[in-house]
Amino acid sequence: MAVEERYLGDVDAILSHRYDNGGDLWATADKRLLKGAPFSTLECVLYLLELGMEPDEPVLRDAAELIFSVWQRDGRFRIYPAGGIYPCQTALAAQVLCHLGYGDDERLKTTFRHLLDIQYQDGGWRCNKFSFGRGPETEYSNPHPTLTVLDAFRFSGSAGKEKALDRAVEFLLDHWTVRKPIGPCHYGIGTLFMQVEYPFRNYNLFEYVYVLSFYDRAKEDSRFLEALRVLQSKTKDGQIVVERVVPKLAGLNFCKKGEPTGPGTKRYQEILANVKG
Repeated sequence: MAVEERYLGDVDAILSHRYDNGGDLWATADKRLLKGAPFSTLECVLYLLELGMEPDEPVLRDAAELIFSVWQRDGRFRIYPAGGIYPCQTALAAQVLCHLGYGDDERLKTTFRHLLDIQYQDGGWRCNKFSFGRGPETEYSNPHPTLTVLDAFRFSGSAGKEKALDRAVEFLLDHWTVRKPIGPCHYGIGTLFMQVEYPFRNYNLFEYVYVLSFYDRAKEDSRFLEALRVLQSKTKDGQIVVERVVPKLAGLNFCKKGEPTGPGTKRYQEILANVKG
């Protein structure tokens, strides 16, 4: 798939930020790969892929090498040079590399084993970081990192085979019912969640339905089907209409607020194909 002519300006705009953080490829000189949002290394790679850039393009090959350069032998990714390494950070790095085509790489196989080893008792993934203090709600996993882990695992060949992933799917389906903010980072299902955000960056209805549609455990569940119906009610002529986008991306053509998105609609069509399949 090649970048459509109407989105070439978006590619140029994203590439224009590659030195903003002091290093190359949207990173800092000391390899902070999530610094400078929404123009960080991990995010910009996904934007370019959404726009249709091929993973073997030099800039994306170089970005993959940069991400792998912070891989640790135990499977974690140190996307910041100091401090703790949190599961959400490893999940994000693994997700990006999987989208770049490295799902079968031996290093990522180690990462997948690590993620399964640290899966929390409720089926999700959580970080031992309590920015909002501690309470009963923080005893749950964090829904969005759990969704990110599942997005990575769908490239591993384990989506329909690993029972541990079914537990993660069930955790997320249960959140559709619970809705309240849970996990140390307080992810809830409320007004902002229900707004279609694109490109995928935050915990929201569109990404929730998209990732879960790859898992058989979800596809026939009433909670998933309800979420899908809500998403379908927000489409226009079968197209995804962007309801929310981070302001710094608002000028890009592929994700204009209030307008249909071509690349986003392709993701929606994948959902429909997954459900039918």
